[in-house]
Amino acid sequence: MFIFVSILEANMYKSKIFIILIAAVYVFYVVFEFNGNPDLAFYFESLIVPLVVARYVVSVKPKNKLFLLFFVIFAASDLLAIFDKIAYPDVNSSYYQYAYYLGNSLYVLAYFMLFFKMCQSINFKYVFKNLKVHLFVLIVLDVYLIYVLYAIEQPNLRTNSIYFLENTYNIIILLVLSLSLLNYFYRDNEKSLFLFFGVLCLVFSEVIDIANIYISQSSLLNFLATTLVLGAFYFFYEQSQLSNVSPREDKYYPHFKP
Repeated sequence: MFIFVSILEANMYKSKIFIILIAAVYVFYVVFEFNGNPDLAFYFESLIVPLVVARYVVSVKPKNKLFLLFFVIFAASDLLAIFDKIAYPDVNSSYYQYAYYLGNSLYVLAYFMLFFKMCQSINFKYVFKNLKVHLFVLIVLDVYLIYVLYAIEQPNLRTNSIYFLENTYNIIILLVLSLSLLNYFYRDNEKSLFLFFGVLCLVFSEVIDIANIYISQSSLLNFLATTLVLGAFYFFYEQSQLSNVSPREDKYYPHFKP
């Protein structure tokens, strides 16, 4: 019993250290972002998610494997961006052509891990039988949003490979958003609500990033996108500690992994 309490206290202490580090990195990012030092701001911004992931790895037990993969792959892409910036300071280097594909492919892969993780938690027989209207509305909304995002990005999509990657990216983030909402309708519990909030923050961040890249670059937009990412991973972390129980009881509601 004493050993268990000691381990628990040690984990809580480590978790608090990570909270302080994350808060400090975020503050430094904000200061440099609005003080006209985008390079330093970029470094601190890219450290936020890896620190949240490190806190998750140290503090949360047991871990869902797919959710852990989502965290790790997403953080790996952020860390890769830091490496790119340090190793290849010349932004006109041909290396960045390959870095673009690798970094964004990692993000797409991370979102697929999150998508498959949520698929574990939904009984699609129940969804198709009882949530047909919700499903139809989400499909229509997704198609419309994909069209809008394509219209924004299309003038800048120079090659077929970029076109494919950008559209795959947009499709998977909207699929994840729709699935997280269906998961909440199905599960109807705090865990699914926090997961939906996390995905919603992340998708809003992605949309703001698109506006920042393709419409008008702004420190305020970058700040909002980064803050939403931090909020998203806060919700992801919190939901990972909640049990996946539901007040609903029906024959379509099985017991799933946390």
